[in-house]
Amino acid sequence: MTQKYDFDHPAQAHVAEKIVYVRPVEAADLPEELREQVEGIETLFAVHNSDGERLALVEDRRTAFILARENDLAPVTVH
Repeated sequence: MTQKYDFDHPAQAHVAEKIVYVRPVEAADLPEELREQVEGIETLFAVHNSDGERLALVEDRRTAFILARENDLAPVTVH
Protein backbone atom coordinates (compact mmCIF):
# COMPACT_ATOMS: atom_id res chain seq x y z
CA MET A 1 0.00 0.00 0.00
CA THR A 2 1.62 3.24 -1.10
CA GLN A 3 -1.20 5.72 -0.56
CA LYS A 4 -0.86 7.78 2.63
CA TYR A 5 -3.88 7.98 4.89
CA ASP A 6 -4.63 11.21 6.74
CA PHE A 7 -5.64 10.07 10.24
CA ASP A 8 -5.93 13.69 11.38
CA HIS A 9 -8.56 14.52 8.78
CA PRO A 10 -11.68 16.01 10.48
CA ALA A 11 -13.89 13.29 9.02
CA GLN A 12 -11.76 10.64 10.76
CA ALA A 13 -11.87 12.36 14.16
CA HIS A 14 -15.52 11.39 14.43
CA VAL A 15 -14.61 7.73 13.94
CA ALA A 16 -11.95 7.83 16.67
CA GLU A 17 -14.48 9.22 19.15
CA LYS A 18 -16.69 6.18 18.60
CA ILE A 19 -14.04 3.57 19.41
CA VAL A 20 -14.41 1.83 22.76
CA TYR A 21 -12.08 -0.70 24.29
CA VAL A 22 -13.21 -4.03 25.74
CA ARG A 23 -10.98 -5.77 28.23
CA PRO A 24 -11.30 -8.56 30.77
CA VAL A 25 -11.40 -7.56 34.43
CA GLU A 26 -10.93 -9.93 37.34
CA ALA A 27 -13.80 -9.63 39.82
CA ALA A 28 -11.25 -9.78 42.65
CA ASP A 29 -9.78 -6.49 41.39
CA LEU A 30 -13.08 -4.61 41.65
CA PRO A 31 -14.11 -2.42 44.59
CA GLU A 32 -15.86 -4.36 47.36
CA GLU A 33 -19.34 -2.97 46.60
CA LEU A 34 -19.07 -4.26 43.02
CA ARG A 35 -17.65 -7.64 44.07
CA GLU A 36 -20.74 -8.17 46.22
CA GLN A 37 -22.94 -7.65 43.15
CA VAL A 38 -21.08 -10.18 41.00
CA GLU A 39 -20.71 -13.10 43.38
CA GLY A 40 -19.83 -16.31 41.59
CA ILE A 41 -18.32 -14.54 38.56
CA GLU A 42 -14.54 -14.56 38.28
CA THR A 43 -14.02 -12.48 35.12
CA LEU A 44 -16.10 -9.62 33.75
CA PHE A 45 -15.59 -7.39 30.72
CA ALA A 46 -15.21 -3.64 30.93
CA VAL A 47 -15.99 -1.18 28.14
CA HIS A 48 -13.79 1.94 28.23
CA ASN A 49 -13.72 5.12 26.16
CA SER A 50 -10.48 6.49 24.70
CA ASP A 51 -9.81 8.43 27.90
CA GLY A 52 -9.86 5.22 29.93
CA GLU A 53 -13.19 5.98 31.59
CA ARG A 54 -15.16 2.81 32.28
CA LEU A 55 -18.51 3.04 30.55
CA ALA A 56 -19.87 -0.40 31.37
CA LEU A 57 -19.09 -3.64 33.14
CA VAL A 58 -20.77 -6.78 31.80
CA GLU A 59 -20.63 -10.53 32.30
CA ASP A 60 -19.08 -11.57 28.98
CA ARG A 61 -17.18 -10.29 25.95
CA ARG A 62 -20.07 -10.91 23.56
CA THR A 63 -22.40 -8.75 25.66
CA ALA A 64 -19.79 -5.98 25.78
CA PHE A 65 -19.58 -5.94 21.97
CA ILE A 66 -23.36 -6.01 21.58
CA LEU A 67 -23.77 -3.18 24.08
CA ALA A 68 -21.18 -1.05 22.28
CA ARG A 69 -22.70 -1.63 18.85
CA GLU A 70 -26.23 -0.91 20.11
CA ASN A 71 -24.89 2.49 21.17
CA ASP A 72 -23.25 3.16 17.78
CA LEU A 73 -19.77 2.55 19.13
CA ALA A 74 -16.96 0.54 17.57
CA PRO A 75 -15.60 -2.01 20.06
CA VAL A 76 -12.05 -3.34 19.95
CA THR A 77 -10.42 -5.83 22.28
CA VAL A 78 -7.42 -4.87 24.40
CA HIS A 79 -5.38 -7.04 26.74
